[in-house]
This record gives sequence, structure tokens and C-alpha cells, in this order.
Amino acid sequence: MDLTAYATPKTIEAIYQHYKDKRKNDHRPHLGGSQIGNDCSRALWYQFRHAWSPSFDGRMLRLFETGDREEDRVVSNLRAVGVKVWERDPDTGKQVRFEGCGGHFALSLDGVGEGFAESEKPHTLEFKTMNEKNFKTTKNMGVQKAKPVYWAQCQIGMHLSGLDWCYFFAVNKNTDEMYGERIKLNKAEAKLLVSKAENIVFSALPPSKLHEDPSNWQCKFCNYWAVCHGCKIPEVSCRTCSHVTPEKDGTWTCAKGKPVETCSEHLYIPQIMPKDLIVVDAGDDFVEYEDQDTGEVIRNQGNSQEIFAGRMQS
Repeated sequence: MDLTAYATPKTIEAIYQHYKDKRKNDHRPHLGGSQIGNDCSRALWYQFRHAWSPSFDGRMLRLFETGDREEDRVVSNLRAVGVKVWERDPDTGKQVRFEGCGGHFALSLDGVGEGFAESEKPHTLEFKTMNEKNFKTTKNMGVQKAKPVYWAQCQIGMHLSGLDWCYFFAVNKNTDEMYGERIKLNKAEAKLLVSKAENIVFSALPPSKLHEDPSNWQCKFCNYWAVCHGCKIPEVSCRTCSHVTPEKDGTWTCAKGKPVETCSEHLYIPQIMPKDLIVVDAGDDFVEYEDQDTGEVIRNQGNSQEIFAGRMQS
């Protein structure tokens, strides 16, 4: 059998590599409202603290672009049937964006629409693309039961924008069928989600793990498995440093008086280190760990980049 017939052509590989090369790995400066419905607060804390950069292959990055392009198409469809759609803030020209927690928590809407056949009231807009299975499940069960993370995103969008309704649209990537659902603001649930965001944002330590078993399916498919259950040390960032604190006004302060994001005295938060590194000594500007596998004593004092690089190579 000629196995080369099944190999990815070099041209396709080059296209996928193009998507990887142009991808920006910049972390969001805020906790995203689109993910607040995630069951695991610890994963959201890692995201907010810039503890790890999830990796995606070129095919997946191209798929993300497909979803972005579909948004423009749905907006065009809505306008064609008489719905007024605002995609951008008229003052800034950027996506319609709302904030909470002093700016540490934020959500950008896909748009705001008015003049639907079902109601003249203004609605926030959320657009998603789905495969056949997820589309059918959402159509049969509704967004809240089928896609609770999306439902939470809709609730946050309404709550922060001050609107009472959201129009959620999903497009079946297999058949191009469209699903639409009007979702009403649930004030109590929205406030709980904001409270959840506040607890994550202003917590100095990571929340408890959703599951202690690293083989649990929810954990295995999490972007932060490597630092939560694996042996990887979190990335070196001011947000993974013991000296830095998020403030209520949306800023960050450093106990060392250093400009945030330029500090050379990074000291890892001990509670986010791999479980095989046990604290044996600590001071104001250092922490010593003992590697339970090798017995080596590792001193974290101005050398976080070195520790991170060494662990990544192991």
C-alpha cells in the first residue's frame, strides 16, 4: 500500500503553517465574558493570570477564521430582512464592548440588533457556528441546556449592556441551516456570573480544581491541563508573580514597586507550581522547592525564566 497517498500535501501544510505563523499569542488583558460559564473557575483563573498559552494547529486556526467570517454573513442576512444591526461602537469604531470588575472582566458583543420579526425591542447578538451534532442538540434542547457556556455569555452581554433580550444565532457547518433563539435576561443568574468573575479576578490564589483526577474527561480536554495536572511550570508573567495584585479600579500593582510587565524580580506563586515541587523554605523574595522525583532543591529568586525553560525541556 502506498502510504504517501494519505500524506498531507506540502501546499496544504504550508497553508496551515501560515495560520500558525500569523497567530498572535498575546493574552487577553481581561477575563473574557464569553468563557465565564465554564464549570472550572481554576481554568478561568489560569486564563486571567496568563499562566499558559494554549496551542492550536493550523487547521484549527483556519476553522476559527471560518467562524469569524460567518458573522459577517449573518449580519448581512439580518440587514437584508430589515433588521438594523450595529456591529461597532460609533464613538470608537471598535466592537461593542462592556466591562465589569473595574475593567478586569469584559465582553465584546457580536452586535446589537433592532426590528426583528418577533420583536421591535433591541437585542444583543451572538453568532456561533456548529457541527451537525452540536447544532441538532442545540436546536432540540435550547441554548441553556445544550450550550450553557454560550447561554452564560448571552446573560453577561445583556446584563452589562443593560438590555433585556439576546438573539442567539447558530449556523450548521454541514448543511448551512440556521437556528435562532431569543433569550431573556435572567437577572439573578447574571449577577451570580458577575460574582463568579469577581471571585476569580481578585483571588490571589487559584481556586480548587474541578476534578482531582487528571484523567477526567473535562480536565483532559482543558487548555490548562499541563499546568493544573501535568508537570509544566506556568509561564513567566507578572500575573503569575507573588508580588502583583489586581486592583478594584482595573489596574495592577506590584509590591516591589516595579512597572507591571517589566519586572525582573518575578517570584512564582507557590500554589501554581507542579505538585512534585514541594516548598521547603521561603522568604520575602525567594522560595525554595524540593523536587520529589529527583531530590533536587530549586531556589526561585530572580531566575523564573531559567526555571521555566528547564522544566519545558524536561
